[in-house]
Amino acid sequence: MPLLAITGLRRSFGEAEVLSGIDAEVRSGEAVAVVGPNGSGKSTLLRCVAGTDRPSAGTIRLCGQPVRERDPRMRRSVAAVLDDVEFFADLAVAEHLALLMSAHGDATPDAHAAGLLDEAGLAGAADQLPAGLSSGQRRRLALVTCFARPRLLVLLDEPEQRLDQAGRRWLTGRLLAEKREGRGVLFASHDRGLVKAVADRVIDLGAAP
Repeated sequence: MPLLAITGLRRSFGEAEVLSGIDAEVRSGEAVAVVGPNGSGKSTLLRCVAGTDRPSAGTIRLCGQPVRERDPRMRRSVAAVLDDVEFFADLAVAEHLALLMSAHGDATPDAHAAGLLDEAGLAGAADQLPAGLSSGQRRRLALVTCFARPRLLVLLDEPEQRLDQAGRRWLTGRLLAEKREGRGVLFASHDRGLVKAVADRVIDLGAAP
């Protein structure tokens, strides 16, 4: 059974059909990239999978169960960065991450947070407040919050945004590690290098029918 199964997914806004009959699946240990021009429905597809948008038709199942955003099992199984992430203004970067990990039951959140920040190239910013970070650093921190929580499936919408070359190398390595650790990854991207390096399959929403 696939980790994620999408069958006949349609999403319309009024008379405008954004997604038309999408069939796809993501298995544990593989990554699937969603590509296509702006406006082709990449973000809409990811929001439907995350449960924050409701399909007009079709089904989405995670581990065989219908996706429901408020289902505690869903929240324990899916980690997503689909929009800009809000941070606690008065907590330093390391404190923010440790608090998140502690909330999810991590027994040694400080140590694990330090390891993730070092991996992401943010160790030097651990004591800074989020407002003092550059846009690229804030993007890395947003992505790190995704990798700091329990997850079977990772959902990312254009994760390469605002990352420099070093950041994109880190992201590539992190997503490959997610696959090695048996997790599924579904991500939308305009970065051909990232798609080629990470994706096992591609859903092209810009392809001619």
